[in-house]
Amino acid sequence: MSQEEPVAGFAVAVVREDGKWRCDSMSAEALGSLDSAITELRKIRSTGAVFGMLAVDDEFFLLLRPSPRGVSLLLSDAAAALDYDIAADALDVLRVDPPEDYEDELWPAGSLDILADLGLPGPELQVITTEVDLYPDQQLQMVAQRCGFADAFNNLLDRIQR
Repeated sequence: MSQEEPVAGFAVAVVREDGKWRCDSMSAEALGSLDSAITELRKIRSTGAVFGMLAVDDEFFLLLRPSPRGVSLLLSDAAAALDYDIAADALDVLRVDPPEDYEDELWPAGSLDILADLGLPGPELQVITTEVDLYPDQQLQMVAQRCGFADAFNNLLDRIQR
């Protein structure tokens, strides 16, 4: 995909501060550029957790969590790097080669423990990423449900999809 083409999907910044969750839309550029998504998340000032959830073109999702040490990433399907620049960039950051041969099997790459401290252990996130019958937005709704911000997430999606 060229970078000029708009990418379908959505990008959400999730913030937990003082025990309360907030979900905000990220810019359209965040869907097309990993650097844009990371930069946008780093601009959010919070004493609590900040991370991004990107659902790209009904194909895959990305979880991004910036910290002073760098950024933690989870790409739900590494094979997406064969068709999407943002997924290829994620694999570059992770120093993982894209799969050469895949057969309808999802291959997550990155940190499955990215949200473990927020109530979603790695093994549960792996189950979510490998659920082939779900679209990325549905997988992210499961993430939101498990972490405890499903209402805020669903309210934002309802506003976005109108």
